[in-house]
Amino acid sequence: MERKSQLDLFGAAGLTGMALLLALNQVVIKVTNDGFQPVFFAGLRSLGAVVCIWLWLKYRGIPLRFAPGTRLAGLITGCIFAAEFLCLFVALDLTTVGRSGVIFYTMPVWMALMSHFILPDDRISPQKALGLAIAVVGVGWAILDRGDAAGNLWGDLAALGAAIGWAATAMMAKASPLSRVRPEIQLFWQVAVSAPLLLIAALFFGPLVRELAPIHYAGLAFQIVIVVTAGFIFWLWLLSIYPGSSVASFAFLSPVLTVGLGWLLLGEEVGPKLLGALGCVAVGIILINRPVRSRKRS
Repeated sequence: MERKSQLDLFGAAGLTGMALLLALNQVVIKVTNDGFQPVFFAGLRSLGAVVCIWLWLKYRGIPLRFAPGTRLAGLITGCIFAAEFLCLFVALDLTTVGRSGVIFYTMPVWMALMSHFILPDDRISPQKALGLAIAVVGVGWAILDRGDAAGNLWGDLAALGAAIGWAATAMMAKASPLSRVRPEIQLFWQVAVSAPLLLIAALFFGPLVRELAPIHYAGLAFQIVIVVTAGFIFWLWLLSIYPGSSVASFAFLSPVLTVGLGWLLLGEEVGPKLLGALGCVAVGIILINRPVRSRKRS
């Protein structure tokens, strides 16, 4: 499919669907953590995704080749990916879906900061700086507000670590030699390296299983097939077709939908303080991703 210069109806529907899937992803992790130890769950997810992505590559006739000069970047990216999801799965075991979603989906904030120092053509403009400041206020508000009895400070901090890890993974995909390989190969690196690291780390987080029920196996299968394999590949495909600024403009939907699904499906309390933090984060993300209009020359 040819690259498009602007977002069309299919692209808007696809990005909205991805935002909803990412929000539902947090609910599924929260529920499935009741059956599997979080880090073990994350490791099983990566291990299953290795098989599914390999089958996808075979089906598409894409050779699984690691180009010279990309192996070190692939290993580093896989390690960061492992740390990111260790933090996220632990966060959702300790804090609420709503709080985790507000903090975790600040990834564009940390991505903008990294880009400023690493990518010479992606500096922070005054508009981005304002967005960063507002979003950081939202994150601080969410973390420092301890009025929510269901929240946990360590869980909130783990969600913040996951957000920074996600930004670092994305930066490796853009600024390292790994940017020269297909998105599917990048994803294969991430899950193939993270799977053994997470499974080994799980040994230090207590019993590997809790009270398993059919819903927990369904949650694991959903994570492997729908979220990691189909969802992540579809997301990378959207990034390859539509302008990056258009794709990023939908990022604010994920925290909003996550808070909504946490309230709707899990009965989580959504108070005015959390809504205030959510508003700050959403406004900050919009400002960060909004294209800066160039001044017309007279």
